[in-house]
Amino acid sequence: MQHGGIHSETAGDPANPLVVLIHGSMDRGAGMLRLSRRLDHDHHVLRYDRRGYGRSSHHGPFTMAQHVADLEELLAGERAVLVGHSLGGNVALATAAHRPDLVAAVAIYETPLSWEPWWPETSAGSRAVTSGEDPAVVAENFMRRMIGDQRWEELPDKTRDVRRSEGPALIGELSDLRTSRPWDGADVHCPVVLSHGSRGADHHKRGMSQAAAELDRSLLVVMDECGHGAPNSHPDRFRAEIVEPALALAGPPWAR
Repeated sequence: MQHGGIHSETAGDPANPLVVLIHGSMDRGAGMLRLSRRLDHDHHVLRYDRRGYGRSSHHGPFTMAQHVADLEELLAGERAVLVGHSLGGNVALATAAHRPDLVAAVAIYETPLSWEPWWPETSAGSRAVTSGEDPAVVAENFMRRMIGDQRWEELPDKTRDVRRSEGPALIGELSDLRTSRPWDGADVHCPVVLSHGSRGADHHKRGMSQAAAELDRSLLVVMDECGHGAPNSHPDRFRAEIVEPALALAGPPWAR
């Protein structure tokens, strides 16, 4: 489905409570499919390709304000629980701060706090912003770091070309995140479940602990033996350990 240039897909009964899955940088809604299948039997689940990725519009601006506006349009006035992976968690929190009436609870996993002065210049996101290379090269290097050289080389040529074309979105949103804090804990009033994997990078662990301390209604969960790709690699545990607590905390009037 296309809405305002944003490609989205839904699963489950529309009469059930709405859960929205928000992917990270250089990903797309399909990256959240395994998690969606663990939720759609008792929830209405919406996945979408964020602006600049997959089948959504590749026209900017690739700012947090634009990502929030896109999600707000997709929600169309319906209250939801938002589940964000990596940068998608910032989209969820920024939307909760901007439209508290539409967000019953948030669950985020290894969401970057790139605006903090302690955030390492060696992270994949930081290098993507500061390298000064052609956006196609930046996108390829980011993907190689995320999935490994072997998996990248095994991708079809067409797929690699598509991923390279997403370089402007990657650089745009990560540059914006470094210079413009997208949310303030004082403005997020809904419950938030935050998580990182025990195998996650140290900066993600520190970031989730700091964010939990800044939010009034927070629950910090550590997923044992998990890395950055937990929503895809461990979808059953991700639902049980992260999403289920957020659904329980949402409560009425979200739950029907």
